[in-house]
Parts: sequence; C-alpha cells; structure tokens
Amino acid sequence: MDKRSIDSPDSKPGPATYFVQQEAEVLSNFNSDMENGLSSETAKQLLAKNGPNELTANVTPKWVMFLRQFNNVIIYILLFAAAMTLLLQHYSDAIVIGLVVIINAFIGYFQEVNASNALEKIKSLLSTEATVIRDGNRTDIPASQLVVGDIVYLEAGDNVPADLRLLDGDNLRIQESALTGEADSVLKTFEPLTDNKTPLAERTNMAYASTAVTNGSATGIVVQTGHDTELGQIASDVSDVKAAKTPLMQELDGLGKWISYFIIAIAIILFGIGWWTHIYSLPILALAVVTMVVGSLPEGLPASTSVILAMGVNKMAKHNAIVKTLPAVETLGTVDVIATDKTGTLTKNEMTAQDIITVDHRYQVTGTGYAPEGQILLNQEAVKIAEDSTLQKLLVAGFEANDTMLQQEDGQWIINGEPTDGAFLTLYHKGFGPDQPELTELDRIPFDSDYRYIARLDEDADGQHEVFIKGAPDKLYQMALAADPTFDLKEWDDIIAELTHQGKRVVAVGHKLVDSDVDEVTHETLRQGVDFLGIVGIIDPPREEVISALKEMHTAGVEVKMITGDHPDTAAAIGRQLGLADRINTITGAELDKMSPEELKANIGHYNVFARTTPRNKLAIIDAYQKNGKITAMTGDGVNDAPALKKADIGVSMGIKGTDVAKDAADMILVDDNFTTMTKAIREGRRLYANIKKTIVFLLPTSFAEGLIVAFSILMQQALPLVPTQLLWINMVSAITIQFAFIFEPEEEGIMQRPPRKTGTSLLNKRDVFQLTYVSILIAAMGLWAFDWLTSSGVSHIVASTITVNVIIMGKIFYLFNIRTPHLAFGRHFFTNPMAFATIGLLIVLQLLLVYLPFMQGVFKTGNMTLEQWGIAAAAGFVTLLVTELDKVIRIMINHKRKTKMA
Repeated sequence: MDKRSIDSPDSKPGPATYFVQQEAEVLSNFNSDMENGLSSETAKQLLAKNGPNELTANVTPKWVMFLRQFNNVIIYILLFAAAMTLLLQHYSDAIVIGLVVIINAFIGYFQEVNASNALEKIKSLLSTEATVIRDGNRTDIPASQLVVGDIVYLEAGDNVPADLRLLDGDNLRIQESALTGEADSVLKTFEPLTDNKTPLAERTNMAYASTAVTNGSATGIVVQTGHDTELGQIASDVSDVKAAKTPLMQELDGLGKWISYFIIAIAIILFGIGWWTHIYSLPILALAVVTMVVGSLPEGLPASTSVILAMGVNKMAKHNAIVKTLPAVETLGTVDVIATDKTGTLTKNEMTAQDIITVDHRYQVTGTGYAPEGQILLNQEAVKIAEDSTLQKLLVAGFEANDTMLQQEDGQWIINGEPTDGAFLTLYHKGFGPDQPELTELDRIPFDSDYRYIARLDEDADGQHEVFIKGAPDKLYQMALAADPTFDLKEWDDIIAELTHQGKRVVAVGHKLVDSDVDEVTHETLRQGVDFLGIVGIIDPPREEVISALKEMHTAGVEVKMITGDHPDTAAAIGRQLGLADRINTITGAELDKMSPEELKANIGHYNVFARTTPRNKLAIIDAYQKNGKITAMTGDGVNDAPALKKADIGVSMGIKGTDVAKDAADMILVDDNFTTMTKAIREGRRLYANIKKTIVFLLPTSFAEGLIVAFSILMQQALPLVPTQLLWINMVSAITIQFAFIFEPEEEGIMQRPPRKTGTSLLNKRDVFQLTYVSILIAAMGLWAFDWLTSSGVSHIVASTITVNVIIMGKIFYLFNIRTPHLAFGRHFFTNPMAFATIGLLIVLQLLLVYLPFMQGVFKTGNMTLEQWGIAAAAGFVTLLVTELDKVIRIMINHKRKTKMA
C-alpha cells in the first residue's frame, strides 16, 4: 500500500459503517487481507500517522493544585492581615493567621489530589499484547503497535486489544458488561448488520477494546485504535468532564465573598474615620483595623466545615460507604435525581431461575442469586421432588447440559462460565441439595450460535444412556414436534410471551433415552425427536432491600431513574418489580440520539427507564438533568459508567463488582454493593448540611460581635476593650471546643420527609440574616456596656477587658442552646447531644486558665475576676438566650397560625 492510499480520506470508513459492511468491503477499505495482513512498512507508516494504540492524558501538576487553594477571597484578606501584623511586629498574631491559611490550603489540596484518577485506570485496561498477521506471518506484538487494518486473532481468555470488525470464528462469546451493562456474555456473529444505527450492545459482529473473550476464538480486523476506540471515547469523555463544585461549596464561596466584601468596606470606612480624626497613631489605627478584620472574619469556618464533613465521612464508612472527598458526603443530602445502573446495582447481576413450567404444573422458585438457598413451590407450598418425575428430570437435564462451574469462595457463591448456566446449577441444588447426579459423561455438543442449544450424553449406574438438552425454545419445539405431533406449540408460545413481558429469559429443557450402544450425541439424533420437559424463566433479580430503599427515597422527594444497556422490556419489567415509579416510561439510547440537547432537556423528566444506552447517552442524561437545575447522583459499576460518574454532582460506584475505572471516577464507593446505603447517605448528608448551617449561624454573630466591639470603639474614639491576642483567643478557643458541638448534633425529626433543598438557594435566608444581625449587635452591646460600666466603676482596664472577653464567651455558650434545635431550648431535645455539654465544660476550663494562670495573663493581658464578675458575664450570656428564645417562640406561633389557615 502506497502513501497515497494511507492518506486518502476514503481509505477509512466512518465508525458507524463497519458493522454493516461485507467482509470483503471492510478488508478492501483498509487494503488488508486475511492471509497476509499488513506489510511491516505499511504498519510503520500507519503507526507514524495515527499514533500508538494507547491512551494519554494531560495531568495537572501537584504544585498547581496546591497554589490554586489560595484562590479565595477570605484567604486573600487573611494573607493581607498576616502581612500587616508582621509589619507591625505582632509576630504571634501573624503566625496564627498564617497557620490558619496554610492548614486550609492543605485540606483543599489533599481533597483534590485524592479525587478521580479514572483515566489512569482506563489506560490500564488496554491489552498489552496482540497476535496479528504481518507480512503473511502470525506474530505477537505489543498491543500499542496495532494499527487499523491489522488482522488480529482472539482466543478464550484474551482481552480485545482494539476495536475489531469480526471476520470469522468459532462459538465466540465476549463479556461486555463493563462497557454495555449486559449481564451475559454476548454471542458473536460475523454477518453484516442491516441498520447503521444499531446500538453498541447489539453490534454482534464487533469486538471492543478492553472486553474479555470468554469462549471460542475468532479473527478480526482492527478498525479503530487508541482514542478512536469506544474505550478511548470513554477516556476522552472522562478527561473532558470538569468536576464542578458541590452545592455546599458554591454556597460557602458565595457567603465568604459576601462577608469578605462587607468587612473590607467597613474596614476602609473605619480606617478613613480614624485617619481623619487623628485619635490613634497610624500603627495603632492599622492594628485596630486589622484586629477588627481578623475578629470579624470566620476563619474557623473552613476548618469547622471540614471536621464536620470528616466526621460524616467516618460515620458513612461504618455503613460500608467510602467517601473520597469531604463535600461529597453532604452533596447527597441535596440530591433531586439518582440515575442508577440496573445490573449489579438495582439487581444482583446473578441470573436466577424463578419459574419452572412443565406440562402438568407451574412452579415458583424462591431465593435469589447463585447461593443454593431457596425452595421450589407449588401453590405456595414446598414441593416434594421425589413425587414429580418430570420436575426431577428437568432439574437433572438443566444441571447436566451445562458448561459452567458453581463454587463458594470467601463466603460468596460465584460461577465460572455463563450466568444462565449458573442459574440451572443453583436451581438443581435447591431441589436436590448438595449432591450431584451420579452420571458419567460420554459425549456432548457445546453451545453454538448456529443451533443455540447445548446437549450432553450421559450413562447412569445401570448402563442406561440418556441425552439431556437445554437451549432456545424455538429449537427444542422442532425436536418436540418430531417426537410428539400433538405438541401444543401455541400454548407454550403464550407462556413464553408472558414470561418475556416480565423481563425474563426463557430456556427450554428436554431429554431423550437412547440405546446403550449409542456413545455419541449428534444433531441428527436430536432432530429425530426429544421429550419436551418444560421451560424455565430466568431473570437477574432485583435486590430485595432496594424496594424499601426506593420507597424511602420517594418520601424524601428523590426521583430514581434506571439507566441500563439491557433490552427495554427487561428494564421496564425490573422497574415495575422495584416500584421505581407509579408509571414506567421507557426510552432507548437510539431514541435519545435523535434528540437535540434542547429537546432532551425539555423531555428528560418524562422518562424513568433508559434502555440500550451508550456511555455518551448516560453522559447526556446527566447533563440534561443538571441543565434543568437538578442535583444529580449517578451510580454504576462499569467502565461505560465512568464519564457519567464523573459528570454527576456525586458519582457512586459499587465496591465488589465495580471496575477500578468506575471506582476512581466516583466520589463514593459502596463497599457491599448495597443500594440501600444511598438512603443512609442521603439522611447523613441532610444532617450534615443542617449542622453546617447551624455552625455558620452560630459562628457569624459571635465573630461579627467581636468586630463590632472594635468598630464601635474606634467610632466612639475610646480605648479598645479587646486586644488582638484576646480576639484570636476567642476565635481559637471556640473553634476547638464549643463550635464542634454541632458535629455530634443528631438529625432533626422528619428530615427524610422533606423535599431536597432547591438548587441555587442561598445558605442563609432572610430570617437567618435578621437573627445573626440582632445577635451580633446584642452581644457587642453587652460587651461594650459591661466594659464602660466596669471602668467607670473603678475596675481596672485589664479586668474590665477580661470580663468583656467572658461576656462574649458566655454569649456563645448560651446562644449554642438556641441554635441546636428549632424547638425550644429547654424542651425534650435539651439532652440529645451530650457532647455539647462536654465541649462547654472544656471551654469553661480553658477560660479559667485564661483568667487565673499567670502565664496566660501575661500573654493575653487578662486579670483575676471575682465571683460577682463571673455572674455579670453569665447574666449577659443568659440575656442572649432569652432574647433568641423569645424570637423562636414568636416564629413558632406564626408558623402554627399559617399551618392552621392552610388546613
């Protein structure tokens, strides 16, 4: 092949046309042939032109990740404050402020570093070697050296090294569940398809990079390599998806900017007034303004938020959920929509026989999965197997006509082979127990796509030879009619249609006694007639615990959508069994592809089951929900789920059956693959958000009160009641004690009966702003009043300043009880959080050390207080509680009147 043919735009067909082309046409398009493959020179030229068959990615340097943690308004202000205090030679203040900045930066950095690394895992899925024909010789080469047009051999156990158009083979089966969501291995064919819009899961003459060959062998031609493969497209989608900030982080950023701009404006005004009036020297004025800024800024908020989230992460770990980033655990509390994969998430990904229909009876089978635990029932009563010879024979036939192994490993029942065959092994043991048939295999016909059944010839202990067969009903019908012309084909068709509508796969079972001199089973022997034993309905069953979890999610206002690669009928049937919605509306990936992004956005809410979806479809579905303002979670376990997992506001992967790619793209991993953990995560997320909000509503008024005291002092042209070290002490001691009481605050009543909070709402509503305003003024006013009254009464400046510090601290303590619960502070919720009292006790001990320890007196400019003076501080704190509780009573009465009118 010359250079012109390589570069010709017509030399490579579009990716959508490979599976509809004839074998000769595909070979011609790539100037290749089955016998000789490509020449080494041609392969070299193509490799240079198209690049190696591998995936690459741009990785953000670690130092860039670290530096961008400082891109925050509050951090800018704190850095400026640290620089100012350093210039004014207040080194201890500068060190404390600097440490706060660095600690917050490291917290953000480690969260980002530990985030998704899915692309690296996707790269590792590509096969390392491939067997090809080059220059007419069969040879093994590194898979990275594959080029389009190469002829590749596949055998059982191989990973497909690139996207191939299959040309010929023998009984080829490929496990594509990680890519398509199909539970069973796919039986491959080699004839061209007729529809160039055929979904990925139905392209039976294609093999895709990273999928695994489970049976047979084949030859194929490479049609896509590297980033052009389906796997490469997934890698590109994962790389292109930019991780958005969680709703909480967006709200905190907005709040931080609002607070920062407000404090900066006040600081500029105060500095101007101070400079104009010349009451303070420039260094003292600068220090006073910096002190006001530092005192007003809630620098403890990032640390408090991180600790609350970290405790939530720790709690979720005890519920078998590993949360990789701190904000993710709260995000679930805001979720409006959960888009979930079906196979392995809502279902067990373990094919289970549920129905046995013979000529005389219709049986039900209990128990799900591969564990041989359950019973065969007739009219809701356990069957005595020995009393039904037809049922016995059917169970034995299903067990014998089988290529799969069932075994127990680490307490889990697993199969080595085909899931459908595994279902028959489990079914046999449910009927007969652990024993196996005492039969000796003489010959077998393995399953093949040409005839779609498996048959086995056995000999029993008495020398009787018998053929057992299991396969597609239409194939066994012909054999049954040959043995019995009265066989009622229509009756069995009606039964199969009923089972199929329920989403079940139907397998027919038969047997045939042969002479003892027959030691070989042939297709001709079977065509001469088989005794039809019955059919078995098999399904990948829903997880029992998911049904109750879905009910709880519906109560909490969370919609659950099923996204799967399965057939629409199967998906809809599972959706009905789960109670996914009152009415199941299904749409396929092919139908989604016909919609524009605007049409998808407008219509996405009408559907709750998405079938035959591709990775791109899943990504588009998540994007459409997000464009409609929905906070969206995505659960999945396959490589095909990775882009959507990363795109979603929170991605959730399965821990047992999830691929490494899915786990790395996700924000949370369910260790036990238990979907019900999602309800616990939603509950915990809502609790954490409520407690973070309580922390903010608690923290801001007391921080603002410190700033107001300094600001009022400057405006009133008097000495500052508080020195910088005292303000830093107040912020520091509350940050490590009383502020963390909210970590342990239990969830409020009815938290799972509320709808998710609306997207884009502010962290603080008007009511919150009103309360933090009057509480700030109240605490500041009491502090200033106490300082002025005490100094005018002859109390020293140092003692008066110490009392003012404790007025603020006592205000914090009493205000805590108001914020903890929406109910009255001294009601039945008073003792629900013992850790609140422990943190108060620790805070009081630290305050005693601050007041009476000589070392602390020297550092923080404090003096000894009398018992009466402690009473003044406590009384001032109690006033804060009294006023806020009176406000709460009024609010409760107003809400009660509103509800009464609405009723």
